[in-house]
Amino acid sequence: MAPSADDRLDLPAVGERQSLREQVAHALRAALITGEMRPGVVYSAPVLAAQFGVSATPVREAMLDLAKEGLVEAVRNKGFRVTELSDRDLDELTEIRLLIEVPTVTRLAAGNGAGGGADGAGGTGGAARFDPLRPLAQRIVDAADRGDLLAYVDADIRFHLELLALAGNAHLVDVVRDLRGRARLYGLPALSARGGLAGSAREHLDLLDLLAAGDREGTERLIRRHIGHVRGIWAGGAE
Repeated sequence: MAPSADDRLDLPAVGERQSLREQVAHALRAALITGEMRPGVVYSAPVLAAQFGVSATPVREAMLDLAKEGLVEAVRNKGFRVTELSDRDLDELTEIRLLIEVPTVTRLAAGNGAGGGADGAGGTGGAARFDPLRPLAQRIVDAADRGDLLAYVDADIRFHLELLALAGNAHLVDVVRDLRGRARLYGLPALSARGGLAGSAREHLDLLDLLAAGDREGTERLIRRHIGHVRGIWAGGAE
């Protein structure tokens, strides 16, 4: 079944490093978060598969994974409907992220302070451990510059999860992955259109600089402000 012009989504291509199921799930999460896939709309697995250029099976499997996370719900003989998310839901998700991520990322900076050490940083110390994240942070900036919102969100999620992984707590990473997948950033298209996304994109590089320098206070301020964008400029609101 070929997609109609109205049904067609701007979905990224899938490659070969991960399973097709995982890649499709990543792309669909990004589309959900940016509002490319709209709440209440029913999406057909074969139609999405045609746009991805893959068979319907990995798309159905990915959608079932999203259904288990509460992001979509199955509609018998039709496909999957995107679930609604209220402002209160977003407020509560953001509050949990602040409680988890701010102290965790701040402790990573503490491990690079005077005297070195690994204060809460999962047993690893030194600024060099943040270097592998710089290409990913630059990818976020590049996506913002060219207005590629799905690539922006996908790289942003990967950056924050890989950063948190440095703390050595896999369960914490899983919790934040779930919270990020449930977010809705409907203000991103308008923010990008007026050129305002580049500033928040560069915050990822700034954060790495603060972490490498062991600037605990600066790191705490920046990560708190950055997460605050979820209910501010990324949601189409004020900060």
